Amino acid sequence: MPGSDESLPVPLREALQAFGEHLELEGGRSRHTVRAYLGDVRSLFRHWCGAEPAVTGLDGLTVQVLRSWLAAQSGAGVARTTLARRTAAVRSFTAWALRTGRTTSDPGTRLASPRAHRTLPAVLRPDQAAQAVDAAALGAEQHDPQALRDHLVMELLYATGIRVGELCGLDLESVDAERRVLRVLGKGGTERSVPYGVPAARALDAWLQHGRPHLAGPRSGAALLLGARGGRLDQRAVRRTVHQVVGTVPGAPDLGPHGLRHSAATHLLEGGADLRVVQELLGHSTLATTQLYTHVSVGRLRAVHEQAHPRA
Repeated sequence: MPGSDESLPVPLREALQAFGEHLELEGGRSRHTVRAYLGDVRSLFRHWCGAEPAVTGLDGLTVQVLRSWLAAQSGAGVARTTLARRTAAVRSFTAWALRTGRTTSDPGTRLASPRAHRTLPAVLRPDQAAQAVDAAALGAEQHDPQALRDHLVMELLYATGIRVGELCGLDLESVDAERRVLRVLGKGGTERSVPYGVPAARALDAWLQHGRPHLAGPRSGAALLLGARGGRLDQRAVRRTVHQVVGTVPGAPDLGPHGLRHSAATHLLEGGADLRVVQELLGHSTLATTQLYTHVSVGRLRAVHEQAHPRA
């Protein structure tokens, strides 16, 4: 059908399939990343074949083709952050193609990546974060299993700053209750230990005693957090929960699990935590990613200064 992989030359289809297998099996990429990267390379192939109908293999893929594709994307209004990701995807593909002998050169090395405008992420104030967690706790007072789970979701996300995928991937054995530490499997299959506090420990105990046993079933396995049907809790359900709970806090920005992660990191730094410690807790591969949160803090200081200082 039009626009499907069937419209591409066989060598391109085969390369696309092999690249996907490489990302998933050797690169350790998440399903979301694999899907996004394959979509980006597929988009490049379609653009290339549309401009040059005689394409039969990868040898004709040049930096001019890559730049033409990116220019078309930009002209269509694609955001700079998305262009930066698509550039990274194509660079990964061309490097892989050279490494596996599918091409004799790597045009991706000459492709400049659009610089994304880094904006300050929305975060909760500490009092708003406390109100959000307290709001989730109110629903758990009657020991309703799903309410107990949602309370634990809010406590763990804010207490640890872990990603939503990391949260849903937790197993019972991921919890070291004695030391109040979670063993988290992060991006690229890397494991790290993340501590949590007393309130999260209480929510965890309540869930394990009064919540999880009521939802557990044949599909539960070792999953720590369960959905209404007994399977591992889905990320979409977590996002809905966070949006709903945060939405009950007056004046709070609309944010999801990643917003709680931003909030946790910002509050840690504002409380005096070392930047490298926060990097380790969040599982960032580079310190530059963590440094964004220092800009958040500076931005908030500037906002307070402009509001309060007579000569701001």
